Amino acid sequence: MDDFSIIDGVLARVHGPLAFRFVLQPLTACALAIRDGRRDAREGRPPFLQAVATDPGQRRALLRSAWGSVGSVMIVAALIDIVFQFMMLGGFRPGAGMLAALLLAAVPYSLLRGPVNRIVSRHRR
Repeated sequence: MDDFSIIDGVLARVHGPLAFRFVLQPLTACALAIRDGRRDAREGRPPFLQAVATDPGQRRALLRSAWGSVGSVMIVAALIDIVFQFMMLGGFRPGAGMLAALLLAAVPYSLLRGPVNRIVSRHRR
């Protein structure tokens, strides 16, 4: 196994082939978060991360909703990272693929859905 540091790996992924995904996948996740945040506001739900963290009764439904929206983007992110790994590194590191999926899809989605809910809720009042 190569001694491929995390920093070198991130830099290679940003400037190497398939770098378009660092823009396209977060934008897709953000568009889905905006859609879902607006729906949450319309239905009177609390902001996403707040509800996931504080309401065990809604947690499973919210996470299932999030996976339904952003799951395909995360799968595509992981698959593209696997392709990148084989092209550039000559091997496969599953942890790196999952990390890429989380960073490129789940994090932007989770961070944006709640604020969109709040903005839309305030605007409706």
